[in-house]
Amino acid sequence: MDEILFSRLNSRHYTHVMGIFNATPDSFYDGGLHTNPEKIQSRIRQLADEGADLLDLGAESSRPGAASVSQDEEIERLAPAFDAALNTGLPVSVDTCKAGVAAYAIQRGAIMINDITALRHDPDMADLIAQTGVMCVLMHMQGTPETMQNAPRYENVINDVYDFLARRVEFALARNIRENRIWIDPGFGFGKTVEQNLLLLRRLDEFTRLGMPILIGTSNKSMIGAVLDAPPSDRMEGTAATVALGICKGVHCVRVHDVRSMKRIARMCDAVMGKGGNENG
Repeated sequence: MDEILFSRLNSRHYTHVMGIFNATPDSFYDGGLHTNPEKIQSRIRQLADEGADLLDLGAESSRPGAASVSQDEEIERLAPAFDAALNTGLPVSVDTCKAGVAAYAIQRGAIMINDITALRHDPDMADLIAQTGVMCVLMHMQGTPETMQNAPRYENVINDVYDFLARRVEFALARNIRENRIWIDPGFGFGKTVEQNLLLLRRLDEFTRLGMPILIGTSNKSMIGAVLDAPPSDRMEGTAATVALGICKGVHCVRVHDVRSMKRIARMCDAVMGKGGNENG
């Protein structure tokens, strides 16, 4: 694996912007919009042209209530996006919790596995990541996508999410995943009420104590819709507010649909926060 690339992705000189590509028929924001080869290539090229630092390809919806799909179906959905993504020259992440899908993606050239279960779903995932040397994102989720919004409860949402992520980092390190290969994600919208999401965002800086780069995925999510009374297609300003606040709270990477706007917001926030702004690390 390319250590220079990993060093660049871990660089704290600027906020990284991860562009979302959904190869799914049922994602909450853009499900079914990019299904034929021309639309796939156009959307991925758009993400690159707008300034994404890396691409996150997903082929299984994790929206509330979404059912799981088979490994073969997930790979079948994912395959057409890979050539287009690799042709951009950008690092490619794959959003999956299945080791078989991750192995396929790594063989194709993915350098990061974004696992919403934090390596809990598939017992082979941690060893695969350790052996191949790719990066991973460990995300907090209460329940599964099918059940996570059925009255989520916490003793203390900040402490509970923090302790969970600390344990999953310990688990990853114990399974020989290198420290500089691990990012964490508090999991906005994954088993949290609107109030719990807002509290997590308000106190996001507390998660920097874990010492790992923090990724957040608030883009166009229902917590924004609830506050603004807006459908998914009309949540850009709300997303911008969460991105700006997250960066000021120490976030390392923002996972977004609207790359151009969020890239500019990130650059402005970085300037305010006194980051170096050297996008070559």
